[in-house]
Amino acid sequence: MDTPTVPYERAFIFSAAIRIFHWLRALAILVLVITGFYIAWPFLVAPSSSDVLVQGWIRFAHIVFGFVLCAITVVRAYLFFFAKSDIERRSFKDVTSIKSWIVQLKSYLWMGHLDKKGVYGPLQFVTYLVISLIAALICITGLVLYANVYHLGLGGLMWEPAAWITAQMGGLAQVRIWHHYFTWVFVIFVVIHVYMAVWTGIRFKHNSVDSIVSGYDYHPKKH
Repeated sequence: MDTPTVPYERAFIFSAAIRIFHWLRALAILVLVITGFYIAWPFLVAPSSSDVLVQGWIRFAHIVFGFVLCAITVVRAYLFFFAKSDIERRSFKDVTSIKSWIVQLKSYLWMGHLDKKGVYGPLQFVTYLVISLIAALICITGLVLYANVYHLGLGGLMWEPAAWITAQMGGLAQVRIWHHYFTWVFVIFVVIHVYMAVWTGIRFKHNSVDSIVSGYDYHPKKH
């Protein structure tokens, strides 16, 4: 006997800009974590030739992708507030609804299905808000560290605010330590984020990883 198929309807949820910036940010975080850990502990043996600057190239990659992350963080904040589509902004309605919190938490315990007004559930929205704030803080501390090494050009322009932030945080060593703490937040978040994205796609048959690739999500048709 054939199993009856459930009809689905397709909904466009993620614009091309959001998808591109999502994967650029993922690439930036990957490169920054790898190069950042190497800068903290340069475990590769230095080549015999002084013409090969291993540390220099790794620091260069860290700086380039650091500025990429800074740019994406600013642009994503702009898109959240001013993009034509309000599907992300609508998710805030669920954050202020106790019922929506109960529905999402129950769904994670296999007690029902998701029912969201926007693209994110309340727990997702709060998590992404926190990680966005952490991204801003890791960018700020990174720029402070940059300005303390490069005193000309952009580093020179940022010197005075960087010096003020350094003083407020208790010195350059504390800035570096907090930069490392924020990095670990990203590492832990990425592991949980990937797991939950795959799990959600399997559990609910939508809101899966392919939606951030194609931009489309699939929902069972309501009768």
